[in-house]
Order: sequence, then structure tokens, then C-alpha cells
Amino acid sequence: MRPADDPRFFALLTGSFQRLVGRPLLPEPNSGPGWLYESAPFAVLAHDTSADPLFVYANRAAQRAFGYTWEEFVGMPSRLSAEAPERAERQRLLDAVARDGFVSGYSGIRVARDGRRFPVSEGIVWQLVDEAGTVHGQAATFPLAA
Repeated sequence: MRPADDPRFFALLTGSFQRLVGRPLLPEPNSGPGWLYESAPFAVLAHDTSADPLFVYANRAAQRAFGYTWEEFVGMPSRLSAEAPERAERQRLLDAVARDGFVSGYSGIRVARDGRRFPVSEGIVWQLVDEAGTVHGQAATFPLAA
């Protein structure tokens, strides 16, 4: 079962957001994994805890923003979402998230599959940590530019 359809991954994603950020990720309590994946008007991505973290989740909004399909996104090193000059700043952000649990108000430049650069602002990046305290990776959400 891929994470887009996995209720346990959905619980990890939304539960860790709620615990760390202090508010729900979803605007409606009855919104489920299908809504988050297919219909959410904001991007959500997640990567694992590999030494070179790999994407494990990207909702449709994130896929549109970056220009990748699910099959292209999942398994790709997450560092490739930023240009080489931006990667050091991205790593500092991820280190801060690991230290503090989450960072809000994030902004930066990301790179799409076709090489197009686009700004990300008002992003939130958080640890994917289960109720037992095990870290499974990190996730990010950001609104899409109008």
C-alpha cells in the first residue's frame, strides 16, 4: 500500500503535525487521506530518514508544483527539490526541524522537474514522529502561489 492510501501514514503525517505545530493540518476534521492526496489546495511532501533522504509522499498539489508524477517523485532524493546553491540553506532548515520539531514561516526557492524555479513561502516543515517518539522522516507543507 502506498503512503497516499495508507491510513497509518496519514495518521503519522497529520498526528505529528497536530502534536508539534499545535493545530490540525487539515481544515476539516472529516477530511481523510483521499482528500489530502487528491484535493488539498496546498502542497504536502514527506521524506524518510535515509542518509540521503528519499521522498515517500507528495500529494497532487506538490506534484503539480514540482512537475513530477507520483512514480517520479517517490524514491527521488529530496535534496533534488532545491538547486545546488540552495541546498546548504535547505540542510540548515532540516537540521533546525530535527532540533526543534518544526519550523514555520519557511521561504525559499525550489526547482521543478523542467528546471523552472519557483518560490515557496509560509511553509511549515515538521518531524514525522509517531506517538512513541520514533522519527520516520520529515514533512513539509506550503500554500500554492495564486
